[in-house]
Amino acid sequence: MSNSFLEIIDVTKRFGDILALDRVNLKIEKSEIFSLLGSSGCGKSTLLRIIAGFEKPDQGKILLEGNDITNLPPYIRPLNIMFQNYALFPHLNVTNNIKFGLKEENFSKQEINNRVNEILNLLELNGLEERKVNEISGGQQQRVALARCLVKKPKLLLLDEPLAALDKQLRIQTQFELVNLQNKLGITFIIVTHDQEEAISLSDRMTIMQNGEILQVGNPVEIYEKPKNTYIANFIGTANIFNILNKDNQIIIEELNYEIKNINNKNFNKCLIRPEKIDIKKIENQSDNSNVGIVKEIAYLGSYTKYLIEVNGIQFYSFMQNSLVSDNLQIKWDDKVEFKFNDSSIFLFND
Repeated sequence: MSNSFLEIIDVTKRFGDILALDRVNLKIEKSEIFSLLGSSGCGKSTLLRIIAGFEKPDQGKILLEGNDITNLPPYIRPLNIMFQNYALFPHLNVTNNIKFGLKEENFSKQEINNRVNEILNLLELNGLEERKVNEISGGQQQRVALARCLVKKPKLLLLDEPLAALDKQLRIQTQFELVNLQNKLGITFIIVTHDQEEAISLSDRMTIMQNGEILQVGNPVEIYEKPKNTYIANFIGTANIFNILNKDNQIIIEELNYEIKNINNKNFNKCLIRPEKIDIKKIENQSDNSNVGIVKEIAYLGSYTKYLIEVNGIQFYSFMQNSLVSDNLQIKWDDKVEFKFNDSSIFLFND
């Protein structure tokens, strides 16, 4: 019997000649928020639909609390799914939308009312009970869709791009609400998303998928700071990736001609330095420092400014926090800048 809450074992799925999932193995723990992240066509939605029971794998098994649910129809599985478009009934009010699933479960009228009132309070939908779906905001519709899923008290909740229909400000607010809600209920959430920031901010753990395969599983810090390959590094955030040379027992960042000190394992061929870990400073006079570059692009983004620096014919990014109140940027296009970073900010890997 599996020790994990949900275990996906060697799941493979084809659609004609297309291999959607290729021997996928995953273990998801109880009461965690787990995100499936990847670009379109990577297989994340197919995997979610197989967990939900809407698709059957060509091979492999799905175990929930050690029980094989691979061949169970969706309505028997102790889980629920919230779709991207919410799938609310426009002709029903908020209360009846939430009640709908319970009416199929043969609960007493009193039990249905108790559960609906409980979930209305939990999701702060009081006062909206009699309104139709088209009479409430997008954020409120999302909470109604969540309420309809949660009122059945599933062991597992699947969310397919749950925040995609919301504007940016509401999306950020709802991310916090989802995390708080999950902490209160202790239900395991599996979220499908293509939004890297959303996955990082929501997840206890996450996986990166590509071409139907699992590339890496870990918590958001591990995935962002220590990606297993160049694809993952570029997919999560902005990545400066350089080649590593082992020359005369020295570890050199080839493009920058920079020696990395105090490295025990020297069997690496790539390194990653995230842009926020690189500081730049405008050079007023001629400098003998070899760490000098030219600013080729600038993007002011409010809380930070994004600089594209060119050195020895190659380019990389530096993200600088805008910590001072100013009318103009101090560093401008074509300025010479000195760049620096700590050796502890460099992640070495093989690709």
